Amino acid sequence: MISSQIELHKLYGGVVPEIASRKHIEKINQVIEQALADAGVTLEDLDAVGVTYGPGLVGALLVGVAEAKAISYAKKLPLVGVHHIEGHVSANYIEHPDLEPPFLCLIVSGGHTHLVIVKDYGEFEILGRTRDDAAGEAFDKVARAIGLGYPGGPKIDKLSDEGNPEAIEFPKGKIEGAPYDFSFSGVKSAVLNYLNQAKMRGQEVNAADLAASFQKAVIEVLVEHTMQAAKDYQMEKVAVAGGVASNRHLRQAMKDACERNGCLFYHPSPIFCTDNAAMIGVAAYYEYQKGTRHGWDLNAIPNLKLGER
Repeated sequence: MISSQIELHKLYGGVVPEIASRKHIEKINQVIEQALADAGVTLEDLDAVGVTYGPGLVGALLVGVAEAKAISYAKKLPLVGVHHIEGHVSANYIEHPDLEPPFLCLIVSGGHTHLVIVKDYGEFEILGRTRDDAAGEAFDKVARAIGLGYPGGPKIDKLSDEGNPEAIEFPKGKIEGAPYDFSFSGVKSAVLNYLNQAKMRGQEVNAADLAASFQKAVIEVLVEHTMQAAKDYQMEKVAVAGGVASNRHLRQAMKDACERNGCLFYHPSPIFCTDNAAMIGVAAYYEYQKGTRHGWDLNAIPNLKLGER
């Protein structure tokens, strides 16, 4: 059962928090009822209730937390709060039962870019993170500048098929003394400057070449940092997660790099890369197994850091 707001937010060029929260309230009961019916179970069949409580848009988080607490209270079920990013990592377990910690995971989404060692289920060592824009955020902003609209990532991925990734050389962000950290504001600014200069000169821009060249600069940094960490920490298993993990060019580049470096590569199907309840359910299962329980004081934490409880 999937309820998506993408078509609605396309009208505004991105997610409008107030509208997202309102639609969550309107749809959440229907979605739960349909999901239970599709699974052939009732609330009485559940062992626990898992819910995302951060990070994310506070309004949307509050709707989910309130609903989960209501079901948990009414049915006397344990309540298990889940970290959003832990959910993305856990999406890999859905289709890969052979994937067990420890492994290296690159998490790339609209709000987050993290490179972590998954030491155990729900236990992470953060090696690197973005210092400014997340990769997905850069994709969305560049897509908007080119005129592709929202959501930007899939549109750039598709348009890049028609372009030459070697046409324009964009900078690849590196952080001095932090080999696993990321920075994407520089490449985003370089794209905007390229467009502005072309407009001032009256030059026509090949959007496909621009998209392919920008995407190449971002993907090369993601792959290089991940492979460097895999080598430095002697990781034999590498996974990707998050919305940008559905990007075909990133998956292929990561797959090729893993083969060259003798690593096993894992990734979720695209349907499990974007935000979804299945990945949160998997993360909640492992947290429940570890004994994690939350009380009625569980609250939405929009800026919750990975590893915090």
